[in-house]
Amino acid sequence: MSETAKLGLPLVAAAQAQKHVTVNESLTRLDALVQLSVSSVGATVPPGSPGEGACHAVGVGATGLWAGQDGKLAIFVNGGWVFTVPEAGWQGWSGGTRVQFDGVEWVEGAGALSPNGAGFVHRTIELDHGVSAGATSTVIGALPPNSVAYGVTGRVLADIGGATGFQVGVAGSADRYGSGIGTNAGSWLRGLTGSPLTYYTATDLVLTAEGGAFDGTGTVRLAVHIAELTLPRA
Repeated sequence: MSETAKLGLPLVAAAQAQKHVTVNESLTRLDALVQLSVSSVGATVPPGSPGEGACHAVGVGATGLWAGQDGKLAIFVNGGWVFTVPEAGWQGWSGGTRVQFDGVEWVEGAGALSPNGAGFVHRTIELDHGVSAGATSTVIGALPPNSVAYGVTGRVLADIGGATGFQVGVAGSADRYGSGIGTNAGSWLRGLTGSPLTYYTATDLVLTAEGGAFDGTGTVRLAVHIAELTLPRA
């Protein structure tokens, strides 16, 4: 046995010379795999200037130095790539989202997964919206299709001019996610959907001015909190 069964850490052989090389490689892999932070999920082309210890979940059809390593974790160690085969149930983080390996692919935001990849997935989609001039300002397609929305939160990053307050909602329900929200930087909203609501098509969020019209200044950071059901593989 030349490596460990779970993490593929190289083992020191009996009477091996330069044992420190093997030990250091094992420690470097351990450093990358424990408290796993994945720089990308599904990428097929190695980055041009990877940082030492960077870890990527390789996608299908990988090329270049990742060719033939589909589905593996690629770790940049001592100026080169080493690869580890993940097992079903491994978890980590990628860009603030929890990722889980289902035995075939990495699923972002998975809460529960079936043996064939059907999942109950939670995601938070965050975006910064520059408020446009007029009575309303629209965030195109902020609510993704086939998703269940639990709510919308947000914070004003830069003063919004022209209005004394604003509402956040959707067409036909202007204040679904909040009203009377302040326009000064630091003002916030936490709008919960009374009953989780399903959006079957991509749906715009609409900011509606109160006490005047928006003058085209200001920025608000919005976060959409949703759940999605993913399909099982054939």
